[in-house]
Amino acid sequence: MGMDRWSALSMIESANCDTAVGNVGEITRFQIRPELWPGGNPRDAQAALAIAQRIMTKRIASFQQSHGREPSDFEFYVLWNAPAQINHPHHAVAVRAHRFVNLVSDNDTPAAASPPAPSAAVSRKEG
Repeated sequence: MGMDRWSALSMIESANCDTAVGNVGEITRFQIRPELWPGGNPRDAQAALAIAQRIMTKRIASFQQSHGREPSDFEFYVLWNAPAQINHPHHAVAVRAHRFVNLVSDNDTPAAASPPAPSAAVSRKEG
């Protein structure tokens, strides 16, 4: 059985490290951009999860309105990491999204169920 989405996201973003700081100042185990962090202790795993879930609730609602369905695991990761790239993720984002799918899928669900990784270019983290 695979991980839940939040555990997989934390694993990929920071290896579950509550003190991680990203290249552009992302904080928490979920690597939340500073401008999206409302304050409080970013090292508190429960607070980080609550904020990440609040951010994703909005992004998923927008996705559902546009696409008329829930996002796949692949799309969930892209929504977190690079929401502006949801329809055409950069190669590096797609590679991480495939790793995310592998973490959340169980042995009966092939990773191939997610969209194939596109062949282009440079990643810019937006999540």
